[in-house]
Amino acid sequence: MNTVSKLALLTGAALTVLSTPATAGDLGDTWSKERFQIRGRIIDVIADGDGMVNGTALKTDVDNAVVPEVDVTYFFTPNIAAELIAATAEHTVSAGTSTLGDTWILPPTLTLQYHFTPDQKFSPYVGAGLNYSYFYGEDDAAGFNNLDVKGGVGYALQAGFDYWLSDNWGLNLDVKYIDLEVDATVNSGVTPLSADNVDLNPWILGAGVSYRF
Repeated sequence: MNTVSKLALLTGAALTVLSTPATAGDLGDTWSKERFQIRGRIIDVIADGDGMVNGTALKTDVDNAVVPEVDVTYFFTPNIAAELIAATAEHTVSAGTSTLGDTWILPPTLTLQYHFTPDQKFSPYVGAGLNYSYFYGEDDAAGFNNLDVKGGVGYALQAGFDYWLSDNWGLNLDVKYIDLEVDATVNSGVTPLSADNVDLNPWILGAGVSYRF
């Protein structure tokens, strides 16, 4: 799926969220006590991985990962908020038919959000921001050594909703798309291999519980 198709899918998800009527009822004016919101989610990190190895169009790949995630949201106004996520995941990196090794990724992402109906039980939002992905704990596969994945910065787009079960507790569904390219190097014996401009471009699909206070 190319970037245009991914952005179209994300836009469609946001429009679907916005077109759903907020008929579950009004929670009342709770702005005076609810500037903070925390969530615990289970996320599925679905990476792409297309890239070049030593200038040759050899298919690179980064496998998916399902991990826990925590985020904190601060509301500047009833509708405008900033969200910071914290999670880490282990991925396997491969090129062609060869597995190069495993690496951990720490991808803090900060988005600025607009919440359309913050005092309704059904509360959709959209967001945009920046991601910085830091890679650590590389573990070489057999036949390779010195795997090194460089971190990178990319933009992030987001859409989702909370469904509030009470003034403080709710359920959350969230989708993010991160436009991210990274570089990786590894040695095959004494032969250096370089995977440049690997398009990770992960989709991050999450579901979990929200608490606001």
